[in-house]
Amino acid sequence: MATNEDLEELPGVGPATAEKLKENGFDGYQGIAVASPGELSNTADIGESSAADIIQAAREAADIGGFESGAQVLERREQIGKLTWGVEEVDELLGGGVETQSITEVYGEFGAGKSQVTHQLAVNVQLPKEHGGLEGSAIFVDSEDTFRPERIDQMVRGHDDDVLQDTMELFGMEDASVDNEEDLEELVERFLDNIHVAKAFNSNHQILLAEKAKEIASESQDGEFPVRLLCVDSLTAHFRAEYVGRGELAERQQKLNKHLHDLMRVGDLNNTAVVVTNQVASNPDSFFGDPTQPIGGNILGHTSTFRIYLRKSKGDKRIVKLVDAPNLPDGEGVMRVEEGGLMDE
Repeated sequence: MATNEDLEELPGVGPATAEKLKENGFDGYQGIAVASPGELSNTADIGESSAADIIQAAREAADIGGFESGAQVLERREQIGKLTWGVEEVDELLGGGVETQSITEVYGEFGAGKSQVTHQLAVNVQLPKEHGGLEGSAIFVDSEDTFRPERIDQMVRGHDDDVLQDTMELFGMEDASVDNEEDLEELVERFLDNIHVAKAFNSNHQILLAEKAKEIASESQDGEFPVRLLCVDSLTAHFRAEYVGRGELAERQQKLNKHLHDLMRVGDLNNTAVVVTNQVASNPDSFFGDPTQPIGGNILGHTSTFRIYLRKSKGDKRIVKLVDAPNLPDGEGVMRVEEGGLMDE
């Protein structure tokens, strides 16, 4: 990680500019290298041409921006982690689980289980790798007041005893036992401590929180539990409420696009899985098939690496449909939403 002194080695960056960059999450060459001149200009209060020079120098210093061989891409992709849903059918559908360094969009109507998924993943990301976890922490951006610590408690307790025992060891609770209620309560507390939650009050605040998430994720990478999951539940609610009508559609999509790229950057730079939930709207022109369509249009469709459609079935069952993925066939799986979390059918 670059320090202020390192940033001052870039042309045109003095102590004051370096401090402004660091305050806004640009604390390393890599983050600056993938910024746009306009973004850097607004952040550091400098001209666009100076910003472009700084970005170019950062690209050379970070050695990014060039082409790489297919073998190098394969090597980088081998660093990608797979985070389990805890549902065998869904994990198979996703080729092993939710990928790091990508955006996974989960959309569906109210009550389909989108928030259940984000809560479950925030628990599962902390599990030992042999149980499908990533031994990391989570960031949860809450725009619809959906985060419930009580639900995390239930989902932790919903895991098998051997998973919880191994997790206790991972957390340094060597003498603890799953049969001891006090130890279990302490384990739940540890899980909650590893989830950074922030409530987004409007779309601008949500965009700021994504920038803050980038900072937290970056600072955590050398720690015991680096950020390996960033959830936004829901991505589109504030944008949909604040930008109403066709006249504001272009501005809404522009802001949504920037927000998505900020999230993508967190994933790329920190080997983090980004999971966003999305609402649906009914398409009256659809005469055949399911008339519900995800909000966000092409911008969200093109930026999301994986798109998953959740829909209700009988009782506690939910259908999980993989709608889009670059390297996987479309398909469906079934899961149940129970008190202990997401379960196999």
